[in-house]
Amino acid sequence: MLKNEKDIIESIQKDEWMMSLLKAVKSADLRDGWICAGFVRSKIWDTLHGFNERTPLPDIDVIYFDDKNIGEEEEKEIENNLIVMYLGIPWSVKNEARMHLRNSVEPYSSSCDAVGKFPETATALGVKLDSRNKVILLAPHGVEDVINLTVKPTPYFEADKERLAVYENRVRNKNWQLIWKQLKIFRVEI
Repeated sequence: MLKNEKDIIESIQKDEWMMSLLKAVKSADLRDGWICAGFVRSKIWDTLHGFNERTPLPDIDVIYFDDKNIGEEEEKEIENNLIVMYLGIPWSVKNEARMHLRNSVEPYSSSCDAVGKFPETATALGVKLDSRNKVILLAPHGVEDVINLTVKPTPYFEADKERLAVYENRVRNKNWQLIWKQLKIFRVEI
């Protein structure tokens, strides 16, 4: 059972598929690069629900932070390189140094800053490998919510009615509780 960050890290390190994808991203040598969101969250929820098979992911979110080159072309080149390395993996690569333009918010200062401003605390997670191929977990809001199967907005989304509406639409459209029955979804009145 997963009870803390250490348990999550050990679970990922034992997962050959996840480790192979983490090594692929590490080989791309991205500045402040992470695999984040559903890649981590779904592993945790699958484990806590006792699933023997991995829940399919619509994409593998890779983020990095390069404020010297905010053109989308670089993202696509990195994405294509990863696709060549791992056919069949739905890579999605984004430079968080430019995502504020797409999201109409203040610029992010780092990948960690961007992850901290994801919509849900349970999704505001990232992983990467250190120089010895050990997993590093990024959890700006901690892991309590994801471990307790609780879905609620991050403080950044909770602080603004428009962002709260985005959160509410996401949890309604994602409909995660159809897969992970034990989830507790925090709903907001807007």
